[in-house]
Amino acid sequence: MRSDEGAGRSGAARAGAGPARRPRGRPRSFDRETALEKALLAFWEHGYEATSVSDLTRVMDIGVPSLYAAFGDKRSLFDEVVRVYGARYGSFTDRALAEEPTARAAVERALREAAAVYTAPGRPHGCLVLHAAANCSNPEVRQSLRERRRADIAALERRIRDDVATGALPADTDAAALARYTGAVIQGMSQQARDGASREELESLAEIAVSVWPRAGTPTG
Repeated sequence: MRSDEGAGRSGAARAGAGPARRPRGRPRSFDRETALEKALLAFWEHGYEATSVSDLTRVMDIGVPSLYAAFGDKRSLFDEVVRVYGARYGSFTDRALAEEPTARAAVERALREAAAVYTAPGRPHGCLVLHAAANCSNPEVRQSLRERRRADIAALERRIRDDVATGALPADTDAAALARYTGAVIQGMSQQARDGASREELESLAEIAVSVWPRAGTPTG
């Protein structure tokens, strides 16, 4: 209870004026990070289009004025949610590319971690960025999510080209096609998780996906 509100109620009682009213325009206090996580889970579960402002205020347990004051409009809130999701749940591919010695090792690790993240209990399955784009009529949101997916594939392609240059992959490796293939596998794993595939089933899929990668000294043609 806020001390100024308590003092107001005590003063009103002494004056016989009845209970004090909440000051107008004062937003309800709430934990911003907790509310943001609840919004993240709502968008992750239902996508951008199907998650309304009323849905958000209900799950975040705040009023519309508080939502707009703290986060801006629905689009601004979603942009922040995507950034938080990327840092908290969706950074496994970036970490693998940065830490593993080869592109193949990075992809093998990323696919294995995707199987775990996409099927983790206690939260929606699949990838928020991929699911949020489904049936989305907002062109700006679609473009933003499309650019994120393209950036992920471009990062994979750069790493594959580096391995071609060092001889870790055959010289005739089609880096663009291999990166796009990997992106398609990750996107497919997300949808399979949404459809109920288990972690073990996705891990088996990941093993097959990595097995077709070319190895150094093996022509790809």
